[in-house]
Amino acid sequence: MNQDKSSIMLVDDHPLLRKGLQQLIELSDDLVLVAQASSGAEALELGSQLDPDLILLDLNMQGMDGLETLEKLRTAGVTSRIVMLTVSDSDSDVIGAISRGADGYLLKDMEPEELLTQIERALQGKMVMSEAVTQALATAIRRPQHSHQAKLENLTGRELEILKLIAKGLSNKLIARELDISDGTVKVHVKHLLKKLGLRSRVEAAVWMINQEKSE
Repeated sequence: MNQDKSSIMLVDDHPLLRKGLQQLIELSDDLVLVAQASSGAEALELGSQLDPDLILLDLNMQGMDGLETLEKLRTAGVTSRIVMLTVSDSDSDVIGAISRGADGYLLKDMEPEELLTQIERALQGKMVMSEAVTQALATAIRRPQHSHQAKLENLTGRELEILKLIAKGLSNKLIARELDISDGTVKVHVKHLLKKLGLRSRVEAAVWMINQEKSE
């Protein structure tokens, strides 16, 4: 696999939808599809094994739904960018996804070209949202955040370096280049620092770090 390409995993219980997304991803020279899962259980197994750069996760699946799958992926230490791709614009679904560690929330009715653009933005470390659900995100951000007792002193020097770069919006690939280490090493450090801080995702880590810097 070309190391310059970003790895993508699709999680959706509709084969036709996965086929369409596969064809869309194949149009990009910068993306490579490394796995497809038709259920939450399969996603958990493949996600833990592959830890791809980005997981596109359906919300409404039979059996283990998208929110439960998301929560279990984060609990398992998967550091991939995870973006929900769904038909639901419910405030509770949006807030539920973000609070469980999602890095974005996109609706399936968006234009294919726009979806590719949003995938690229997510891979650059940005939170991606469909316009129709941004109000729900604003609501989620305004909700009182539970305090994280972990201190920066608990992190190693390297973990702190990486946390600061995450707060600047850098992806794992860019962090690896910046620090002259491998993508795999960055993923391991991210996994460790999230666990130490009691955080579920890179987005939470970035917000937490920015808040720490403001309070200094």
